[in-house]
Amino acid sequence: MTTTMKGDVTLALTVVCTAIGGTLQYGYNIAIINAPTTHIQKFINDTCWERWSVSLEQSHLTLIWTVIISAFSLGGLFGALLAGPMAVRFGRKGGLLLNNIFLFSSALFALTSRTAHSFEMIILARLLVGINAGVSMNVQPMYFGESAPKHLRGAVTFSSAVFTAFGIMLGQVVGLTEVLGSDSCWPYLLASNALPGLFQVLTLPWFPESPRFLLIDKGDKEGCSQALRRLRGCSVSEEEMEEILQEQELAAGAQARSLWGLLSDRNLWRQLRIIMAASSAMMLCGNDSIYFYASYIFQEAGIPTGKIQYITIGTGACELTASIMCNLLIERTGRRRLLMGGYAMMSGWAVVFTMALCLQGKVPGMPYLSMLCIFAYILSFGMGPAGVTGVLPAELFDQMVRPAAYMVAGSLMWLNLLLVGMAFPFIVGNLGQFCFLPFCGICVLACLFMYWNLPETKGRSLAEITAEFDKRGSAEAKGSEGRLLAEITAEFDKHGSAEAKGSEGRPLAEITAEFDKRGSAEAKGSEGRPLAEITAEFDKRGSAEAKEPEDKGEQGQSNQEEAHQLRDLRSGEEPVEINHVHV
Repeated sequence: MTTTMKGDVTLALTVVCTAIGGTLQYGYNIAIINAPTTHIQKFINDTCWERWSVSLEQSHLTLIWTVIISAFSLGGLFGALLAGPMAVRFGRKGGLLLNNIFLFSSALFALTSRTAHSFEMIILARLLVGINAGVSMNVQPMYFGESAPKHLRGAVTFSSAVFTAFGIMLGQVVGLTEVLGSDSCWPYLLASNALPGLFQVLTLPWFPESPRFLLIDKGDKEGCSQALRRLRGCSVSEEEMEEILQEQELAAGAQARSLWGLLSDRNLWRQLRIIMAASSAMMLCGNDSIYFYASYIFQEAGIPTGKIQYITIGTGACELTASIMCNLLIERTGRRRLLMGGYAMMSGWAVVFTMALCLQGKVPGMPYLSMLCIFAYILSFGMGPAGVTGVLPAELFDQMVRPAAYMVAGSLMWLNLLLVGMAFPFIVGNLGQFCFLPFCGICVLACLFMYWNLPETKGRSLAEITAEFDKRGSAEAKGSEGRLLAEITAEFDKHGSAEAKGSEGRPLAEITAEFDKRGSAEAKGSEGRPLAEITAEFDKRGSAEAKEPEDKGEQGQSNQEEAHQLRDLRSGEEPVEINHVHV
């Protein structure tokens, strides 16, 4: 085996060992909670009867079940906020290993919940496993993006989406009634997520830490070189080392940026807007909600209830297939095309899906078209947004900002997942067959936003991508000497310049028109007037200015007369008039 092949194997094994205990957990834990729904709800009702001799109404039971489902998303939000500090303090690999504490604690609570007759332990278990998934979803793409060579960066980072899809399908298979989805085995199903975590704990320590973290964050050049040699299987490329050193030079003396530091840096606002839009659209597009809607559609298609769980596995297989295809295409097609194409296809299938729902019961075969739309929608999601979204923070931000950027992206993803999960039943109840039109609108807006704002990042260094943003500089970035227009406006306001009033946020042409409208007093009144009129105007102003000194002279003479009179009266002498002047 050549040294290069050995390096490729090391990189591939690093990806596998990381992802099995990382993003695979996210997909796996989304899927396994669906199969035992009926059994867990029965356990909740039985527990309440044992405690208080009360049988829960369906509305109360649904509320508790909603809390169990939402606890996972809430935990993911907490995990996303923890991911940045953990990645900075313990490293990318160290943070992933430490993250398994939440996973093992969750498995313990889930496994003992029935023995303890406590459904609250299930809620706590889902919260803890959500924290684990939130950390993994952020730190793992960061680790992959910093460890992979430039020509494989997209494919390696995109593998996070592949393992997420694999986790969904694996969870659907394990949740079958014949495996662990029965009434007697559901605690073992909820605790089975500990096995992938155990695999990661046993294998990941044998692989290197992120080279960029070692050099830029820790200043360990020798450690960085060793990590690169192991991951590449050969001597360190001068070009790659120079790129990392250049990034270190840019970050020299700086510390890892906090969340507030990122939000307050106007130079990064354009990149931040892209990350925020992509992360929000990924969850607001409704792809995860379609898994919950699939059972209803399959019932409408006439599929027997007992067979639906097997057909549902096809949805997970669809996303896995699409993710693998996209992983092969991302370095050829590029991130921008895949992201825009994915959202464009999703919006189209959402329209067809709506039409099929409207025509169900009127046109034969419409339920089957609805089922086809489900698979096509998931395929479109897997072909672009599912994986490209996680690649963007690693490519748009430098080493000091990257953890905070992933913190923002992850927080928005989990927050929007929580909102969509809670709102989806109400959307379906109020909109009926038009329930996917809001998701269609989100997909259209996301496609247009990426078209206008996202540059292609395939095979480009961070410096090249940053230069592209500077070149594209939006209207807010234009101004004098590279300063933002908002900064210039603030400077005018600070100095109280009357000419600058009203200019904030207005285009240059509008401001210029305002100056023309306000034109100085000297220029007023001359346009379209004959010369005689203009001359008369100046004469009028001149006479007014000449009159003013005369008035002042007469007033001064009068004041002098009064002063002399006052002095004579005080001395007891009569005033003498000489040439009409009192002396």
